[in-house]
Amino acid sequence: MDIMRWVTFDCFGTLVDWRHGIWTSADLIAPGHGRRLLDAYGRHEREVQAESPGLRYREVLAESLRRACAEEQVPLAPDDASVLAATLPYWPVFPDVGDELTALREAGWRLALLTNCDRDLIGETQRRLPVRFDAVVTAEDAGAYKPSHAHFDTFSRSYEPERWVHVAQSFTHDLVPAHRLGIDRVWINRLGEHPEDPSILQEVRPDLRGLAELVEVIAASA
Repeated sequence: MDIMRWVTFDCFGTLVDWRHGIWTSADLIAPGHGRRLLDAYGRHEREVQAESPGLRYREVLAESLRRACAEEQVPLAPDDASVLAATLPYWPVFPDVGDELTALREAGWRLALLTNCDRDLIGETQRRLPVRFDAVVTAEDAGAYKPSHAHFDTFSRSYEPERWVHVAQSFTHDLVPAHRLGIDRVWINRLGEHPEDPSILQEVRPDLRGLAELVEVIAASA
C-alpha cells in the first residue's frame, strides 16, 4: 500500500511573489509610494490577523493597507482599500516553482497549500500555479491565521499524512508552528533573513531549486 507522502506549502512568499504584488498594487493607488507601503503593510498584517482571526482575508488586506497608509501619511480613497484583493490573483509565481512542483508530483508526493487566505482568492491564484494541488487549507477553513496551529491541525486530521514536509518562506507564520508540532520543515529564505531562533531550523534553501531531492532525503531519515 502506498505511503501517504505530503509536501505542504505556504503560498504567498513561497510560491507567489507577494512583495512584488503588494508593491506594484500599492503603486497603482499611490504612485511612487509602493515600497514604503509594502514595508508598512508587513508590520500591520499580522497585528490585524491576531486581532480578528475570523476576519476574511480580503478584509485583512484592506485594513492592513489602511493602517499602512495612515502610518506613512499617504492618502487613501475608500474604494482603493480593495486594490490588494483585486490584484492578488495576478501576483507573479516565482520562476523556480514550476520545475520543482512538477518533480515532486512525478516522484509521487501529494501537494497541499496551507494558506492565510480566503477560498475564493486562493482559487483564483491556483489558476496561475503550474501544477494541481491535492488539498488546500485556508484561514477560512481553519478559523484562524498562522502562526496559529489550526491550519496544521486541520490538515493532519483531514489527510493523516504518514510522511510530511512543510515548505515555507515565513519563519514566524510557518517555521515556528511546524517546529512546535514536530513537522519536518524547509525554510525557503528568499529574503536572506536572519532567523529569530536558529535552533528551530532544519533545512534552509534560498529558493525552491533542488527541493524534490531534499524532501526525499528528509523522508528517508524520518
